[in-house]
Amino acid sequence: MTARPARLILVDDDELLREVLAGNLTQAGFDVTLFSDPLAALESIPGHDADLLILDWKMPGMSGLELLQALRGRGVLTRALFFTSHNDTIYEEAALALGASDFIDKTRSFAILQRRIEMILGSSAEELGVGDTETGRDVMAGFLTLNAANHGASWRERTVELTFGEYRVVELLATSGRDLSYREIYDALRGENFIAGEGPDGYRANVRALIKRIREKFLAVDPDFAAIANYPGFGYRWIAESADA
Repeated sequence: MTARPARLILVDDDELLREVLAGNLTQAGFDVTLFSDPLAALESIPGHDADLLILDWKMPGMSGLELLQALRGRGVLTRALFFTSHNDTIYEEAALALGASDFIDKTRSFAILQRRIEMILGSSAEELGVGDTETGRDVMAGFLTLNAANHGASWRERTVELTFGEYRVVELLATSGRDLSYREIYDALRGENFIAGEGPDGYRANVRALIKRIREKFLAVDPDFAAIANYPGFGYRWIAESADA
């Protein structure tokens, strides 16, 4: 049986970009539903069986972030990706804090966008190097359990609710077996040599904020969590601790 194409919902008030992007996504094999009005999308999306929302940020009547907040309030848990020209760190942090899976600047190529969509939808789980994509077998790293099939994580057998981007970073830290620089962590999240923030090292603020959110989520299930350690001036390391200890 042929698998159905992934269903995407694109909400963007820019008519030209919306139509061009929808054409590219359709050509890439996705099933795309379009909305130019976020208020109309808010009323219609809860009835859609969508796999991913692609949201602009600034739109008339309601921002993309407000739309996602409203959808979450109505029980819509569909994964979301922001595709926007608002590339300041504050917007990215706000989107990820709300649970968005990714945040991509509109200056990025369609190939990058397609790659990120595929990773969110799980088609590239095998390339992430975690788990068995056919059997869904978990990979253990001390008290941490990772599953590539559903991008799930648990610590001491308690579920940790991570976004897709947070999952990727935890996977990288926990399975690399070495210290990781700020740049390596950010590249894993946003693509190699992507520029963010102010100055050549602006991406460090993004990584620090991301690691802070990840730590808070682990601390919520285990107040003694201390597996992510700072490497001053360089980045972070995962401190392995045996589950049998």
